[in-house]
Amino acid sequence: MKGAQAMDGPVSQAPRTAQERPLPLILSLDTASSCSSLALTCGSVTGGQVLASLSLNSSVTHSRRLLTAIDWLLAETETDWQAVAGLAVSLGPGSFTGLRIGMATVKGLAMATRKPLLGVSTLDALAFNCTGEQLICAVLDARKKEVYTCFYRSDLQGIPRRIGAIRVVTPQKLVAEIEQPVLFVGDAVMIYGDLWQETLGAWFASAPRTLHYPCASAIGLLAGEMLQQNQCLELATAVPLYVRASDAELSLGAVSK
Repeated sequence: MKGAQAMDGPVSQAPRTAQERPLPLILSLDTASSCSSLALTCGSVTGGQVLASLSLNSSVTHSRRLLTAIDWLLAETETDWQAVAGLAVSLGPGSFTGLRIGMATVKGLAMATRKPLLGVSTLDALAFNCTGEQLICAVLDARKKEVYTCFYRSDLQGIPRRIGAIRVVTPQKLVAEIEQPVLFVGDAVMIYGDLWQETLGAWFASAPRTLHYPCASAIGLLAGEMLQQNQCLELATAVPLYVRASDAELSLGAVSK
């Protein structure tokens, strides 16, 4: 992982031995953006704990650092594979290449360890970082002057839940649909925040900049809930959530016509 810049390191104050930890223990990873993230979490969205987390933001590709980072995280937390109850990955949307690397890595680990595979939307993980009664809008840069987005409302337990579909739209179309105060979270805020602020005025609010990148710890806690509900992915058919076709697919479609 030479050249990688550590944004945050292990942050665990939980018991260190596997026997002392509550289950499920989830190893999760996110590669939807340039900032890859790993985490070990116990439990789910209610009462769960983040045992350790690691984020790396560098020009080094995810494939060159993921397995090394996973080994390091497990070693530092004195965790063996037998203690892990499930493996979770960010499904997307996000970087097509990053999503493919993350899915291939976690599927390989799931096959080797025979652990359940769980998938969490990148936007769900972003929204999970936010609290409050206001409408939440998770937004990721989709390039081509578009954003991946979805709206959320917190349930009675304060957990943001989807109230619409995950889609890709222009920043202008998204803001034209808003008729109430909204809290925006995601890296697209750093690109289109000024536009949304100018259009929405007092209705626009931005989450802190530190929350604009997907976080593996949020993915782990959401995956813990899925594991409790037996919402696991089929290893043979699990694929990333791209939302739209890649440039290669679009080119192939144009040629086939």
